[in-house]
Amino acid sequence: MTSDELRELFLRFFVERDHQMVPSSSLVPHGDPTLLLTTAGMVQMKPYFLGQATPPKPRLASCQKCFRTTDIDSVGDAKHLTFFEMLGNFSVGDYFKKEAIAWAWEFVTGWVKLPRERLWTTVYLDDDEAAGLWTEAGVPPERVIRLGKKDNFWGPAGDSGPCGPCSEIHYDLGKDVGCRRADCNPGCDCERFVEVWNLVFMQFNQDRQGKRTPLPRPNIDTGMGLERLAAVVHGKLSVYDTDTFRPLLQRVAEISGKQYGRGEASDRAMRVVAEHARGIAFLIADGVIPGNEGRGYVLRRLLRRAALFGRKLGLEKPFLAEMAGAVIQAMGHVYPELTRGRDFILQVIRLEEERFQDTLSTGLENLDGVIARKGEGLRVISGEEAFVLYDTYGFPVELTREIARDRGFTVDEAGFEQQMEQQRQRARAAARFGNAEAHAAFDYSRLTLPATVFTGYESTSGEGRIVSLVVDGSPADVAEAGQGVEVVLDTTPFYAEMGGQVGDEGVLKGATGSMQVEDTVWVRPELIAHRGHVVGGRLVAGDTVTAEVDAERRADIMRNHTATHLLQAALRQVLGEHVQQRGSLVSPERLRFDFSHLRALEADEVERIQRLVNESIRRNLPVVGRVVQYQQAINEGAIALFDEKYGDTVRMVQVGEPPARLSAELCGGTHVSATGNIGLLLITSEGSIGAGLRRIEAVTGRGAEGLAGSYMSSLQGLAEQLRSTPEEVPQKLAALQAELDAERKHSAQLERELSRRVAESLVGQATPVNGVTVLAARVSASTMAGLREMGDVLREKLGSAVIALGTVVDGRPQFLVMVTPDLVGRGLHAGKIALKVAQVTGGGGGGKPEMAQAGGKDRNKMAEALALVPGLVEKAVQK
Repeated sequence: MTSDELRELFLRFFVERDHQMVPSSSLVPHGDPTLLLTTAGMVQMKPYFLGQATPPKPRLASCQKCFRTTDIDSVGDAKHLTFFEMLGNFSVGDYFKKEAIAWAWEFVTGWVKLPRERLWTTVYLDDDEAAGLWTEAGVPPERVIRLGKKDNFWGPAGDSGPCGPCSEIHYDLGKDVGCRRADCNPGCDCERFVEVWNLVFMQFNQDRQGKRTPLPRPNIDTGMGLERLAAVVHGKLSVYDTDTFRPLLQRVAEISGKQYGRGEASDRAMRVVAEHARGIAFLIADGVIPGNEGRGYVLRRLLRRAALFGRKLGLEKPFLAEMAGAVIQAMGHVYPELTRGRDFILQVIRLEEERFQDTLSTGLENLDGVIARKGEGLRVISGEEAFVLYDTYGFPVELTREIARDRGFTVDEAGFEQQMEQQRQRARAAARFGNAEAHAAFDYSRLTLPATVFTGYESTSGEGRIVSLVVDGSPADVAEAGQGVEVVLDTTPFYAEMGGQVGDEGVLKGATGSMQVEDTVWVRPELIAHRGHVVGGRLVAGDTVTAEVDAERRADIMRNHTATHLLQAALRQVLGEHVQQRGSLVSPERLRFDFSHLRALEADEVERIQRLVNESIRRNLPVVGRVVQYQQAINEGAIALFDEKYGDTVRMVQVGEPPARLSAELCGGTHVSATGNIGLLLITSEGSIGAGLRRIEAVTGRGAEGLAGSYMSSLQGLAEQLRSTPEEVPQKLAALQAELDAERKHSAQLERELSRRVAESLVGQATPVNGVTVLAARVSASTMAGLREMGDVLREKLGSAVIALGTVVDGRPQFLVMVTPDLVGRGLHAGKIALKVAQVTGGGGGGKPEMAQAGGKDRNKMAEALALVPGLVEKAVQK
């Protein structure tokens, strides 16, 4: 059976046993702060296991895309992978060990038809129930092995979450593989036994401190690697010898001219390229772009490591886009996101690989130099040497480690980290420099305070009790007029800065005094502080105050915030679904929206995006926010911020009503009630902010009105100057530009003619020096271009000569030296002459043997400088 057939067979087996097939979730585990990437099939099931969400059915099955970063450096051997497909069946409080074990045995022996005599199982040390169930299924007792926590306790995925004892099915490759001991079994570390399927009996939830509590209901989570299953079914010792990798290795062979199976070094390099190509394509398809931290750096590591191993195959030019194309061709029918994102995937790879080519060449050259200097002595690359390669040449330490290992060297990674920490300290010190007024924020964890109740979605004013006052960085009972203060209320309508939306401003009014609120911030989870100054009387802890948000400012912010949602919807419609928000700023004056995209937007694309947003505004669509379970929001198609960490419940902001819904995003910000309240959006700029990242800035509402008015005023003023109507301004300007161009062209012709005449008048000043015609003269030329024009004429007229011309441009002496080719052969060099001449005037310069330019400082020494030329020619000819 092919891998495709095995995948389909597994899912069909469990669908027939009343499981619902669920599609693979993204490699980016949205809303799960415990994980960088999806590492197991159960990741999308965690909310169900924890009782945070209701599954569509208590029995589920999937083939999940997975990525594990722990094995990156091991990829290249016969078995390790970063990206893989995980087959799994899941029970959310429905069946447990009995059914899971019986079905697993039935599938591998009855459907896949693995020989029973080759199958062994393992259970957790004290799991008598699982051991008994395996023997009931038909596994001989001597092939049921009890192992400890290291081998047979699974989870959690991440630093916390569901976990429990597990039981595994292993395949025996035979007595001739591994340690060859008679008592060898799946507990042995040799290569004889291959783990095929892991059945996890989810019974506990483990917190970050390692404490386990029973789950509401026990669950089943199983995982079987498709690539490993294919190797066993195909009778192969390596996953790379199966149909999952065969077309990719064939593509590497075609690109590199190497044949797989002809040498371990080249085979390893080909495996790395093929494996990493899969991971690269899938990561980009799920929205990851190369970066310097987190998921972006994982992707960048893969790209760079693949490029390095490509060099070992003789691939000097970019090739990874071709490999990604092979991945898309091989797997796009199963994972349509690869096909949909093909152009974007290939663009990202090309840009990143081209950018890395120079880094790789320079880094390899310098690393070779470091290794060569070591000789046969200490075979360690110091932390400082590795840091210089990284900091100066951009060469990643993991590549230094990889290359060093191949050459029999190690890297002092502790020393490298020490150098990195010193750099971070220097950066922190530089950030503090000149900021003497900066002071550490007050630590609110010292206070026992109730969570702030936010009422700002419903109103911009309300009453609240002062539960904390902080004056000059210390808790206080009273804040007097003129003092800077932080006020925490038990209830507030003030929005605290979060998710790109700036904090509210306004006033707090009490019976004894008032405060101007200049900013609103989160000082710890669920606690909002109002920062500002007491402007009259005094504020007293425990008093009740009226909190009034600057409603007009808030309305401006809401218009801009809702507009960012409309903007993202328009961007995805015009540019493609690869567009993802990567940052934003929502202030009263403007909005800023950062998004993933590889190229600058065309003018017509910007115009279309702006038009779509304004059409949505005119439709006056309702904007509704509601609190729902995170998984429910995702299931309903809500967009989550790429790197945001969400809780169990989230606020989903929806623009428009289904089925004509325009947008749904997870967002805690404040919004208008209908899009018509935005009025108008005008895009003011679009540009790059980094590799694969773009930024749009725009204004709405009053800001857009003001900008449009300013544009109209400027246009009207320009029309008056041109004695035309605003509608006629473009034509008038075009006509004026044509006139200017004609005048410039005429002036350039006059300048060239004047230069030619001046040059012709100088021909008679040429003098012979040891058989060489030399002309050194000061001329009047306003530009270096004019000076070169004269030089070209003189060279044409004189035929064989050394020509040195000097002029003054912007008050500074400039020189041009020309030597005809026949005289270059006699040892004359224009660059050397130009340098000597310019040095007389306090300058320098140089160039090629036939022509050079130079400049100086002292215009009064120009005659002296040019007088030097005949002597320089004479000396050069004599040599």
